[in-house]
Amino acid sequence: MESLVDGNHTAVTGFILLGLTDEPILRVILFVIILCIYLVTISGNLSTIILIRISSQLHHPMYFFLSHLAFADMGCSSSVTPNMLVNFLVERNTISYHACAIQLGSAAFFGTAECFLLAAMAYDRFVAICNPLLYPTKMSTQVCVLLLVVAYVGSFLNASFYTFSFFSLSFCGRNQVNHFFCDSAPLIELSCFDTSVPAAIPSFSAGSIIVVTVFVIAVSYIYIVTTILKMRSREGRYKAFSTCTSHLTAVTLYYGTITFIYVMPKSNYSTDQNKVMSVFYMVVIPMLNPLIYSLRNKEIKGALKRKLSKKICS
Repeated sequence: MESLVDGNHTAVTGFILLGLTDEPILRVILFVIILCIYLVTISGNLSTIILIRISSQLHHPMYFFLSHLAFADMGCSSSVTPNMLVNFLVERNTISYHACAIQLGSAAFFGTAECFLLAAMAYDRFVAICNPLLYPTKMSTQVCVLLLVVAYVGSFLNASFYTFSFFSLSFCGRNQVNHFFCDSAPLIELSCFDTSVPAAIPSFSAGSIIVVTVFVIAVSYIYIVTTILKMRSREGRYKAFSTCTSHLTAVTLYYGTITFIYVMPKSNYSTDQNKVMSVFYMVVIPMLNPLIYSLRNKEIKGALKRKLSKKICS
């Protein structure tokens, strides 16, 4: 996976992904577990998208964003999981230079899209609870499409910064990536020249997106909680808060994990811990999101029951 240049140096044309473990038995066990998780992820999120599309009762802004969140979950998981499964079956998992760049960019794109979509969903809940009379206007089709465009354009720009950073790195021989996918941090560690600029660009971009989206979510929920506490009816408070529980659970899981990986000082945890947390937010969370929303959302459960009943009766 290397080609010789300039006498004493070799230019890396591909990488070896070291994966999660070298233990043969553990690799088989992890292969079965992660394969099952991936199948549930694809089927669960695809079912969510289809159900929202075919159920007129779910043609609301919240479910519009939820269908795109399901798409982002499938993309996020698919960007790393198939290659990780291959890693469990082969003795040495290699990935080409350009395939590594594509994997890095796609993971950054879908991961960023998830941040933006969670923020858009928080804003949707804020308008629905705090300004219910203005909801049809403030969350019109045009507004929803605009928010979606912002999410995907922002995700594309962030993914472009990660890809640009990758192509700015110079690799001179070392090509073993201590991870199960081409992530930015282990790739930067392999670079043989100054990495201050290539490391700073994606860090600033991703950090800015996290700060902005967390700010939107936090402000939205401050207003939501304030509005709920002012409600006189206990039933009204419960109904209003119940519409937010699924989203709050998804936000807590996702941002809690990426904060651990990208914000905490590196000295506080090991590479193995980083790998485990990366598995959680790249593989496990995309599986959990459709389960969280389907199990805790009465409208989705109701729409699913109606479709199943029609299918059985027909």
